[in-house]
Order: sequence, then structure tokens, then C-alpha cells
Amino acid sequence: MRILQRYMLREMTVNFLGVTMVALALLLVNQVGSVLARAAQLQYQKGFVLELIGLGAAQNVAILLPFGLLVGIVLGFGRLYHDSEMAAAQACGVGVARVAAAVWLLALPVTGLIAWLDFDLSPRAAAAEANMRSEALRAASAAPLEPGTFRSFGGGRIVVYARAADHNGDLTDVFVKRSEGLAVETTVARRAHYAVSSDGESESITLYDGERIDGTPGNNRYHIMRFEQQLIPIRTPESAARAPRLDEISTMSLIGARDPKLVAELQWRLGLPVMTLILTVLAVPLGRLKPRQGRYAHVWIALLMFALYAMLALAGRTWLSRGVLPVALGLWWVHGVFLAIAIAAMVGPALLRLRHARARS
Repeated sequence: MRILQRYMLREMTVNFLGVTMVALALLLVNQVGSVLARAAQLQYQKGFVLELIGLGAAQNVAILLPFGLLVGIVLGFGRLYHDSEMAAAQACGVGVARVAAAVWLLALPVTGLIAWLDFDLSPRAAAAEANMRSEALRAASAAPLEPGTFRSFGGGRIVVYARAADHNGDLTDVFVKRSEGLAVETTVARRAHYAVSSDGESESITLYDGERIDGTPGNNRYHIMRFEQQLIPIRTPESAARAPRLDEISTMSLIGARDPKLVAELQWRLGLPVMTLILTVLAVPLGRLKPRQGRYAHVWIALLMFALYAMLALAGRTWLSRGVLPVALGLWWVHGVFLAIAIAAMVGPALLRLRHARARS
């Protein structure tokens, strides 16, 4: 590469990395909030939270890179045009080929990275996240009760509180609330014992010397029962084999599939690298600025084009999975539309200038 090409490549790379890092930070903030909310609801242990955040973020990095590349190229060219550096380079005879070489030296490695993330890493991360969620749920259910805290079982159907708890499962001053539809059962006991079966498939709480009140909130009819001993069985969440989600299926397993949902997932994965290449073609004309235009004058157009592209691709995937679109058409029509827009934006101004020149002559 010549000095000018290295300079342009460095300018675009810095902007690409900056935009991608900001988008990744926003993604991580959203991921942290989502995982923490789920962890608080299902009472995950602390050791699972960070891994779930990382696995969730790994599945979405691939969609951030085309966005960062598009905006990074537009910002890089915008500064060069705004500071008249591109005008000076063109006056010195720098042609389209040299500019394109710098752009594609950045775009092609990014496209390869997106293909690896989308074809290999994302499905493995999705499968690992699903397995870890199941493991976290089972670990939370099997964890010993802590004194002075409320503990939910059975998806919140049973809530247990104990003022004191020993490591052997003995509890003191226990409160238990069970819900079945509209009916609510409230139990208090002086002592209790929490135990997990040897196979880990079920749990139980045995209450001693307590009182139980059954009724429906808002209804004056209720029952009071005093007891010396009462057993409350709790079923540990099932870990039976489940059908994998579409994003967990490996790319090789999707090739040759005839199910519309599998075809839609495969074409979505193939579409991200294609989207990256098309957005690269579109970014170059979007980066051109007229004299006295601000550096960020065309950034909003780049954001709008990316949003439209992504929304049309997502809508096309939904239509394809439901059989609304034929498999032969798939998502290629979306890429074709934006490729036509990119080519028109690239050659359109030159054709208009040529037409005006011919009209004057």
C-alpha cells in the first residue's frame, strides 16, 4: 500500500473500532440488565451470571460489526472530505481504484470475521447458554436455604422464609406460602427440615409444630389447621432433553434442510456477510460530502439505511419461516434491493454529470 492508502485505512479502522466499541458497550449494558433480572427472578448463583452475560453477548456481536463498518467508513470519508484532503488527493491523480483498495482491505477481513462468528461461534454460544441456564436453574433449586431471605420454588408457586437455618437443612421459625390458582395456603411452623433426594430430582420441606391457613384472597371463607408434622414435596425442574432452538443448530446441520424455519435460519446466517459487503459498497458514496457540508452530514442516512436493511431482513426471515415467501426467493430479494441502491448511489452522480455535459455540448 502507498502512504495515502495506509492513511485512509487507518482513518476508517479507527472510526470502525470506535463505533463498534460503543455499540458493544450498549449491548453489554442491555445484556447485564437482562441476565440480572432473570437471575433475580430464578435465583441463579453468582458464578453463572458473568458467563451468561458473555455467552449472550457473543451471539449478537456479528450484527454489530456490519453497523460499525458502515458508520466507520462514512465517518472516515466524511473527515477526509470535510478537511479537503480527499479533494487534494483527487487533484493529484488519486483514482477510484486506490480508494477502493483501502476500503476493501478493511471490509474483507471484517466480513471473514462476521462469517466465522455467525456460522460457528454464535450457534455454539447459544447452545452453551441454554445448557448453562438449565444448570443454573437446577443449582439454584438444590442450593441450601439461607436464613433471613425468601426463597422461591416451582416457578414462584412456593415461597419459603426461615429466620434461622443450619447447613444440615434444619430451619427455625419458618413461613411457607403456596399458590394454586386463586387459592393461597399460608403456613407457619416452629421448626422444619429441608432435604434433597439422593438422585437430585426432588426436594421436600417437613414442617413441625405449625399452623396452616387455606383460603382465597377477598373471600371470608378460610380454613385453619394446626399440625405436628406436615410434608411439602417440591419437584426439581426437569432436565429432560429438549428440542434445540434454531439459533443453537449448527450451520452444517442446516445445509440441505427443507423445513422453512431451518431454511430461513440458514439464509439469515448467509445474509450477514452478504449484508456487510453490500453496506461497504454503499458506505463509499455515503461518505462523499459537498463543500461546506459537516463531517456528520450523511451519518443519519447511513443509520437509516442500516435500520431499513436489518428490519427488512428480519421481516423476510419471518415470512420465509412461515411459508409466505418461496424458498427460491428467500432473503435474496432484500440483498438485491440494497445492492441496487448501493450501485445507484455509486454511479448515479457520475451518470448525471455525464448527462448534463452532453446536454450542454
